Amino acid sequence: MDQETNYIFAPIKKELICFHKTTDTELINPALPYHRHDAYEIYLFLRGNAYMYLEQSCYKLAPGDLIIISPSEMHRCICIDNQMYERIGLNIKKSALEKLSSHRSNLLSCFESHPFGQNNLIRISQDQIVMYCGLAEKLISCLSSEAYGQDLLAESYATQLLVFINTLYPSATYQSNNLMPELVSKTMTYIKEHLVESISSEQLEQEFHYSGKYISQLFKEHTGLTIRSYIVDKRISLAMSHLAAGKTVAEACELSGFSDYANFIRSFKKIAGMPPGKYKAVKQA
Repeated sequence: MDQETNYIFAPIKKELICFHKTTDTELINPALPYHRHDAYEIYLFLRGNAYMYLEQSCYKLAPGDLIIISPSEMHRCICIDNQMYERIGLNIKKSALEKLSSHRSNLLSCFESHPFGQNNLIRISQDQIVMYCGLAEKLISCLSSEAYGQDLLAESYATQLLVFINTLYPSATYQSNNLMPELVSKTMTYIKEHLVESISSEQLEQEFHYSGKYISQLFKEHTGLTIRSYIVDKRISLAMSHLAAGKTVAEACELSGFSDYANFIRSFKKIAGMPPGKYKAVKQA
């Protein structure tokens, strides 16, 4: 198994971030690795020549593609040329989503109603794009202002945007074409099903009847990560869930598939930016 480690965990510092970006130089790098956040993400693609990789799926993007991403879902967007790349992004933490939700209207519904890493993408109409962009621009303006009442208006526009998104997903009929190579997808499934067990290159060779080197190269090409770093990150993500649920550090280590406690502590701190004990304290504060 490859030894390189590449940890990609990008914490979101604010409860709510919204941006509208246009560039002709960003993300033109096929080696850009998968990453994940500790917040929910909503991504609207407006123009460019790009592919979105999300867990076991890969989509060739078209204007109006709206993608919702949960905190533990790893993803990356790759531009394949220097055409103008434009998108609107929104990152929102669970605490903010719960605060904006009501007893009748759970704004987390769109994220919770589909299988992990599947059915994340819908394609919206031009009229819906216009409406979405209008709400997003108002939200961006309020978030960047210190004027009286702008914080309340920001909550209002964020709520409207999230209600709009939640009404779009249940009625969506668009079926996106998954371009991820089957071998990469099957490797991810195998890792998920055997995450807390030992996973070796030899086991993957026996399972899929390809050389370990070929499997690793194809995996790195389509995720930007080595298989080893992908496994480590998935295990740390699982450990974070256990710690947030009240497990001890030692229990989280064992339950997430680490056989070496020192390696667990070191890997957790490198990925999360803090030791597991501190992470548990923060989550339970």
